[in-house]
Order: sequence, then C-alpha cells, then structure tokens
Amino acid sequence: MIAPGDVLSYIDMCKEEVASLQRGMNFKLRRGRSVILMSRRKGAPYQDTLEEGGKILVYEGHDVPRTSSTRNPKRVDQPYVTPSGRPTQNALFYDAAQRASRGEATAELVRVYEKIKPGIWVYNGTFFLRDAWKQRESGRSVFRYKLELAEQVTPASGSEAPTTGNTRVIPTDVKLAVWKRDRGRCVLCGSTENLHFDHDIPYSKGGSSGTARNIRLLCARHNLAKHDRIE
Repeated sequence: MIAPGDVLSYIDMCKEEVASLQRGMNFKLRRGRSVILMSRRKGAPYQDTLEEGGKILVYEGHDVPRTSSTRNPKRVDQPYVTPSGRPTQNALFYDAAQRASRGEATAELVRVYEKIKPGIWVYNGTFFLRDAWKQRESGRSVFRYKLELAEQVTPASGSEAPTTGNTRVIPTDVKLAVWKRDRGRCVLCGSTENLHFDHDIPYSKGGSSGTARNIRLLCARHNLAKHDRIE
C-alpha cells in the first residue's frame, strides 16, 4: 500500500495501478480508480500548478496527438471528442467535475503521481475532482481541472497550526532539491530501493513540507521504523 511521498519507478507505478499508464489522464481504470500524471519540472508539456500550499491542484487538460496534419498541437483547441466522436479523457474528467460542482454527483477521487526525474515518480496522494472549466489561452481553448487534496493530517494538539506550504504535498522544487542533496539514496543506509520523501519533524507534529531542511529520503525500512517519532 503506497503513501503520499513514496518514490516509484514507472514500472512500479503501473503495477500499483494494474495498468499501462501511457497517457497523463486516466478516467476510471481497471480498479475503478482515476489517475492523473503531472509534472512541474522545467520543460513540462502542460502548465500544472499547486495552490494554497499544495491543497489545490489546477491541472491542465491534454492536447490532440501530434500527427502529419497537426504538427503543433499547442495551436489547436484541446479536444472534447475524438475524430470518431468518442469522448476524450478531457471530456470524461470535465463532465465528472461539472456534475460534482453542480452537486449532482459526489466528487471523483483521483490518485495523482508527479514526475520528478526521467523514470522517477512520486505519489502525491488522492485528490477530489471538484470543478472544471474551459478558457482561452494563446488563441485556443484549454481545459482546466480543480482538484482538492483529500489526504490531510491534522497536526497534534498544541503544535503550531499549518501555514501556507505546510501540507503533505511537498512542493516540486523541494523534492528536486532533496533528491539532488541526498543523491537519490536513503540518508541512513544508502539504499536506492523503496524510497520515501520523509518529514524529519513529522507533519502531524507541525513539521513543514515547504523547506528541504525538513525533508529527507528514507528507504521503506527506516521510514517504517521511524513512524511519527521526532528523532
């Protein structure tokens, strides 16, 4: 069972979802779960943003495939239907979000994975799909989806209340800084297997996710051994 902050290879991520994840948007996969793949790295193809300290993800819809007749998908409206008339992943997520925003259905639960390096992904947790809209950008129509973090932990009584940036979702720049600093290894034993972005001072005790000083890489063995102790 994975937890927010777990580091996975692409193969392990596919095994977790029992699916070959060939696209970024995946509505109701084999287990009935919806999955989104995101990236906020430099040069990422879509503009995904985290707001309110990581509680809100605004996710951009996906473009038409590049073909001989569509050489620059960034100049074409993001599609609602395929050429054969079937709904795209944009449409499936959009319609579900619209039903939720109108109160006609419960919000879809979406598991979110973030790419931080080629072949290296981090599980960011489960989000509620709350709303969706279309907007004009650079002369074309683009889908936007609003997702709200579902997996949050209330800090222990007596600890300082979380401030902006103090959520379980670790900002991308912090993840990248920690990965580079810790050289992609557990800081306690050097293992490169089953890694996890760990809060040195636990989130439940008021520790921040917004600074690399409070985040480190631990393997599964040392992460489980720690639990919520402050070392």
